[in-house]
Amino acid sequence: MPRFGLTIDVWPRDLPFSLLGVAVAGYAHWTGVPAEVADPVALLIVLDIRIRRSRRRI
Repeated sequence: MPRFGLTIDVWPRDLPFSLLGVAVAGYAHWTGVPAEVADPVALLIVLDIRIRRSRRRI
């Protein structure tokens, strides 16, 4: 019987990408963009998110 699984890995990126994410968020807040838009975009730049789906036989 197959088993299905979902693995989500979240890791911080290297320093240049982290600084870029902070700069994007800071610039967005400085120009008046709502935090609901700026913060998720900055998190997507700063974090390396990988989603893997697997199917294993028992």
